[in-house]
Amino acid sequence: MNIIAWIILGLLAGAIAKAIYPGRQGGGILATMILGIIGAFIGGSIVSLINTGTLQLTASTLSIPGLIVAIIGAIIAIFIWGLITRRSAV
Repeated sequence: MNIIAWIILGLLAGAIAKAIYPGRQGGGILATMILGIIGAFIGGSIVSLINTGTLQLTASTLSIPGLIVAIIGAIIAIFIWGLITRRSAV
């Protein structure tokens, strides 16, 4: 059941993050789902770091606060991916 919850959370968070983040992000539904799941891990780890002071790999849950954390994490993931794949203008 957790896998289904992660897929739903990934789809929601990835789609909302792509809608919020300016510019065009490629990818279909699978890329959006993976982006949201990665965002859930990034956001969950950041919240864990803020709460406990230690860095732990945790994911947010399928709830309203978990969705917000996953969206923030997905926006961070989009930003980092943009920095990695940015091509210099020649």
